[in-house]
Amino acid sequence: MSGNQRKQLFILMINMFIAIGSFGIIIPILPAYLKSINQGGMAAGLMIAIFAGAQLVFSPIAGRWADQHGRRKMIVYGLAGLTLSMFIFYATDSILWLYASRVIGGIGAALLIPAIFAYIADITTIEQRAKGNSYISAAMSLGIVIGPGIGGFLADYGLKVPFLVSAIVSLAAVIFSVVVLKESESIQAPDQQMVHADTESMLKKLALSVRKPYFIPLVITLIMSFGLMAYESVLGLFVDNQFGASPQEIALMITSTGIISVIVQLFIVDRIVQKFGEQVVLNIFIGVAAAGFLFSLFAKDYVLFFGITLLIFLATSILRPVLNTLISKMAGNEQGFAMGLNNSYMSIGNILGPTFAGVLYDVQILYPFMLGFVLLVITLFITIGWQKQTQKKSVPVKS
Repeated sequence: MSGNQRKQLFILMINMFIAIGSFGIIIPILPAYLKSINQGGMAAGLMIAIFAGAQLVFSPIAGRWADQHGRRKMIVYGLAGLTLSMFIFYATDSILWLYASRVIGGIGAALLIPAIFAYIADITTIEQRAKGNSYISAAMSLGIVIGPGIGGFLADYGLKVPFLVSAIVSLAAVIFSVVVLKESESIQAPDQQMVHADTESMLKKLALSVRKPYFIPLVITLIMSFGLMAYESVLGLFVDNQFGASPQEIALMITSTGIISVIVQLFIVDRIVQKFGEQVVLNIFIGVAAAGFLFSLFAKDYVLFFGITLLIFLATSILRPVLNTLISKMAGNEQGFAMGLNNSYMSIGNILGPTFAGVLYDVQILYPFMLGFVLLVITLFITIGWQKQTQKKSVPVKS
């Protein structure tokens, strides 16, 4: 990459890190805070569902706006939405206003994330795309790792202090982007079909995605998000129930998975994609993730389950940027729209995964892992079939 490309990539990484990290700051103290305002598990679940729901509904629209009005503007607006969400969280104890803040935050994330990945597509070549996407994914993972640690430290100074610090840091990111970030390219003139799509309902947008060449990668994104969020949502409960893990051991597991994600996305993804290609890597690591879910059914102690968890997160850390790259390569001039749909499918997984996992966990604690294994095996067969069909279409017919 050129010096200018690296500079732009670094700015985008800072924005993504701050956006994810600023929300991660509040995670460790959210249960205690909700308890202090006489709210419990239902409120905690709705915090996640409302955010993901708003992100889901708004992502395709936001992606199209990124194509029409420019990536920089959407990035700034997205960060501003996240900032406003955090300030509302700090300023009020009303549960209704807290829910409203999650709606605003979800819209902010919908504006921000597709625009950043579309920006990456603008400033990189096809060969550089996987590396750029993996760097952005690494910034997300780093925010997930560092944010909660900072939040736990700040909570010693008061339950609301992490909310205020999160809002201030996010505001700094808005100012930073306004001053430093330049537009990636001239604003595109979308075709009439896609302009009309902006006025269509969410269901129509998802129906439109079925006809896109990148539909199967979108489905894989949904299933991966479903499985990962289902796994994460019951992880602490499972190791506590099965192995008597302490809160420190659970925290160590979560932090370690974040660290492994950062390392893999910074130093491994680009190399293996360059060597084997996206489709081979996709098949291998869907298989690895499926094997991880299967092995988790037979883990007999905390250490073994810890290792299996690292294996699952290693696979998903590779799959995420590879899927983003595949979708980007197949999207052509619809980068913002495609990344918006990608974000929508990920949000569907983020909503459904914890919901199904929670219900199944109450029935039998191994059922969430069984469901993840079955879905990933089905996905692997669908992926291989899709790849064969794509290869047949690309082979010229001999006269």
